[in-house]
Amino acid sequence: MRLSRAAVLAQAKAAALDGVRRLNCWGSHLTDISICRDLPNIEVITFSVNGISDLEPLHQCQNLSELYLRRNNIRSLDELFYLKTLPRLRVLWLAENPCCGPDPHRYRMTVLRNLPCLQKLDNQAVTEEELSQALVDGVEITAPPARSPLENGWSSTACSTAGATTEPQGQLLSCCLEDTSKTQDELDMKLVPRDKYSSFSTQETDCSCKKTSNVLDAILLLMKELDAEELEIIQQTVARRLQALQKKELQEE
Repeated sequence: MRLSRAAVLAQAKAAALDGVRRLNCWGSHLTDISICRDLPNIEVITFSVNGISDLEPLHQCQNLSELYLRRNNIRSLDELFYLKTLPRLRVLWLAENPCCGPDPHRYRMTVLRNLPCLQKLDNQAVTEEELSQALVDGVEITAPPARSPLENGWSSTACSTAGATTEPQGQLLSCCLEDTSKTQDELDMKLVPRDKYSSFSTQETDCSCKKTSNVLDAILLLMKELDAEELEIIQQTVARRLQALQKKELQEE
């Protein structure tokens, strides 16, 4: 039986107040799941057969272990960005969404590359072999999905103003290097030699260098916030990544 929107909201609010660990909104014509921001303790959510397209509110559900999103309107796998911060997520059902695309293998590999702790995807158990292969065949998602200016509440004036205040590339690279080295020092890691980048001039500095530095800095900063269990997950993921890269190099040789 399908619930009305008012009944769904009432059920979600009751879950938030009473500490209920499961929320079932199957086939309830939902498009807005912002109520999830008020459900930090929820463990199982069923949102299958709705019209949901934005998964951003789910990143607040840090105890979520099972998420059912079959047959919605999720158009981009970039929405997985919001699920990557959920440390306990083990079961995900995402099939029959536009984001699955025409290539089932690429879809599955991309999901598993970004959510390597999943034990079951689309009602199919995840294997260690798949997790290793996902590091090669999957696409890593490093940013949230692009929203239109209207969705984000931006105006063309705001965008042009932001562009006008962009810092020079050389200054950005220098800041990133200093921040990264400082973070590495705090984590008792080997510092990045500054002479490694001495050949870069302001004109020669490109986007890829800045992106690499920014990503490294972000990873090192986040590592300080992780506990032992989460660091172990990082260690396992890195080991699988290195194994996959070594296997790829051997195949190319």
